[in-house]
Amino acid sequence: MTVLALVAAVFALLLSGAGTAVAHASLSGSDPADGSVLKEDPKHVTLTFTESVSFPDEALRVLSPENERVNPRPVQHVDGKENTARVELAGELPQGTYTVAWRVVSADGHPISGAFIFSIGEPSETTAVVATGSPDDTAVGRLYSALRYVAYSGMALLVGAAAFVLLCWPAAGASRPVRRLLSVGWVALAASTVALLLLRGPYETAGQVTSVFDPAQLGRTVTGRPGGALIARLVLLAGSALALRRLLLRLNGPDGGSQPQDLGAPVRGAGVLFAVALAVTWAAAEHASAGIQVALAMPVAVLHLLAMGVWLGGLLTLLLLLRRRKPSSQDIPAAAIGRFSTLAFRAVVVLVGTGVYQSWRQVGSWEALSTTAYGKILVVKIAAVVLVLWVASFSRRWTARLVHEASPPTTETLTEPAPERVPVAQTVGAPASAVGSHLDSVSAVPGGEAPSSETEPPVLEADRYRRSLRRMVAVEAVLGVVVLAITTLLTGTQPSRAAGERVSAASVEEPRVKVVTVPFDMGKANHRGTVQITLAPGQVGENTVEAVVFTADGGLAAVPELRLTLTQAELGIGPLDAKLKNQKGYWATYDLRLPTPGEWTLNITVRTTDIDQVTVRETVRITQAAR
Repeated sequence: MTVLALVAAVFALLLSGAGTAVAHASLSGSDPADGSVLKEDPKHVTLTFTESVSFPDEALRVLSPENERVNPRPVQHVDGKENTARVELAGELPQGTYTVAWRVVSADGHPISGAFIFSIGEPSETTAVVATGSPDDTAVGRLYSALRYVAYSGMALLVGAAAFVLLCWPAAGASRPVRRLLSVGWVALAASTVALLLLRGPYETAGQVTSVFDPAQLGRTVTGRPGGALIARLVLLAGSALALRRLLLRLNGPDGGSQPQDLGAPVRGAGVLFAVALAVTWAAAEHASAGIQVALAMPVAVLHLLAMGVWLGGLLTLLLLLRRRKPSSQDIPAAAIGRFSTLAFRAVVVLVGTGVYQSWRQVGSWEALSTTAYGKILVVKIAAVVLVLWVASFSRRWTARLVHEASPPTTETLTEPAPERVPVAQTVGAPASAVGSHLDSVSAVPGGEAPSSETEPPVLEADRYRRSLRRMVAVEAVLGVVVLAITTLLTGTQPSRAAGERVSAASVEEPRVKVVTVPFDMGKANHRGTVQITLAPGQVGENTVEAVVFTADGGLAAVPELRLTLTQAELGIGPLDAKLKNQKGYWATYDLRLPTPGEWTLNITVRTTDIDQVTVRETVRITQAAR
């Protein structure tokens, strides 16, 4: 009942307060760029990501203004680069605005999606409409996230309870509550793993729950890295079921007669290998498998997960054993509590050490702790861990007292002198029974002193220590479950360092573009229109300038001459001649250098005939180049 109550509390916390998870990789650039206007039909659409990605069904779709598919072939990597995606487009594309909808799976197993537009010739009034919501904000996504929490909880129960039996008190394996805890952990982990394997396909492709049994989709799942990790976990669990049954049969003894026994180094070694292999199935498909220092991050993630399981699962096991109200031969001995206290302390040290490294690897800067979702969740986790450590200090204090109370007597106490006989004065008028009682009590105490009524027997003192320890362990276990919930939430949140890489990559590969549209009118028929000037990146330094002239009805206009000069009136700079050249349909230059940021004036001269020309002006703000 305690375990079920804790699990229910975790689900209430997670399902009510957990935000939408964000994946690891992100789009850093595209060709054509988002919002660009092209003069000629592109042959391909290419996307670049911050991490390597894989492709589910319908990974990249290019839709025409009439919402028709114009990429007949599937998506591929560019020249073997796993962080790219490219599709070939059909020939003779009509003018208008095209929508690119993409959905890929990042290296850490999370699907990501998005969309952008580009235009050919000129933008159209209508565009295709696609859904671009978060992959986790769906029925399949929410169910998949909840099952991940169940899997983590099952792993903690299974590893922690097994570690308690193997390393702290082998006789606990004969206890019915501990057997149930092991069974609950195994069943929860196995059932959630099967469900995650079936849901993996719809989760990646944004499909429906009803498509979980699609053979083709399931076949693609098992060949991918996340699916392979889930298959390996099921194989490990199948093998562990037989080993666990043999271990429990070996430990099973008559009720009240089981004594701690040495299981031997081979059994403990096999348990350690199983736990490590089980943790690898998470590390191989989570944040540790992508990003920087993967060779170091993988074993650190395994240690972090194992330490969490040993500490939290062991706490729940100890709590169940301490809840026995009636003394019996099956009560957990103080020595076993002391051994677990030492084991839990070492596990917490490993948790803190590996957590510090993982925080540095995923966050990257102090500023990211307050400016990114990952950093904010991490701050909450750190506060919860500090609170757990404070409560654990009280648990260790009561454990030390309990172990000291149960320690065998020293040599001095075994050789203390026998009590001396004390002469007693004869009483007058006192009943014989009272005198005899007084003699018995005096002779029972060394030195002839009567025992104090305030002295508490050692057994009652030990029971008081157990009750206090039980309360502290219960509080520590509840806080540990909360830490597990926060940790699980972090595994589905985009690391701060990846978010920073996305911003940095976007600023390099997809520079901001300044677009200025200026109407002109020469006062004659067919001499009205607009000129569109595009500066990329619109920053100090070298810029590309493209100029297009449109007629009054929106069509492209060919003009005999187009001149552009730029002036910075505030500093007295200019006019700088852009030296535009006719590119057969538009005018461009690719080496215009702007020396300073600020408000620049564009002087645009459009000549429509040999004698008709007009000059129009517009301003544009040039920014400092990012460093």
